[in-house]
Amino acid sequence: MNRRAIVLLAPALLVAGCVSGSNDVPLGADGKPLPRVYRITPDVAQDIPFRFLDGMNTLRAAKGLQPVAFNAQLNAAAETHSRDMSVQNRPWHFGSDGSSPLVRVQRVGYGGRLLGELISETYQTELETLSAWMAQGDTRTVIMDPSARDLGFAWYQEPSGKIWWTMLTGG
Repeated sequence: MNRRAIVLLAPALLVAGCVSGSNDVPLGADGKPLPRVYRITPDVAQDIPFRFLDGMNTLRAAKGLQPVAFNAQLNAAAETHSRDMSVQNRPWHFGSDGSSPLVRVQRVGYGGRLLGELISETYQTELETLSAWMAQGDTRTVIMDPSARDLGFAWYQEPSGKIWWTMLTGG
C-alpha cells in the first residue's frame, strides 16, 4: 500500500516542483495586483498619440465609421486639462478655474462642435486606457460617435508615474 502511494504521489511532486511558488506581481492590501508604472520616456512619448489614433480608428472602422484626425486646438485643450487634473489631484471634467470642456475648447479657438470628453487617472498605457473606455457604454459612445471628425488627445505623467489622460472629440 505504501509503495502504491509513493508511485502515485511521485509524479505529482515532480510537477509541483516545476511550478514556481513565488509571485512576481506585488499585491496591495486588498489582495489585488498593484499597478505597474508605465514610464513615458521621450522616445515612447512621440509614438503614444499615433498608437492611440490608430487604435481608435481601427475600432471605428470595424463599425463602418469615418476615421478621426488630430486637431491642434483640441490637442492643446486636452493637454491643458490633463495637467490641471494633476494639479487638482482628481479626475473630473471641470478645470480648477471652473471651466467646462466647452469653455476650454473655445479658449483654444476650436471652430467645430465639441462632442465629448473622456478622462482617466491611471498607471495604464494609452491602449489599455482606450480599452477601458470601450468597456463602458457611456465612454464607448463618445469614441464611436458617428459625428466625430476631430480628435484631441494628451496626457500628463506625474513623477510618481500616475498618468492623467484626456481625449476630446469634435465635429
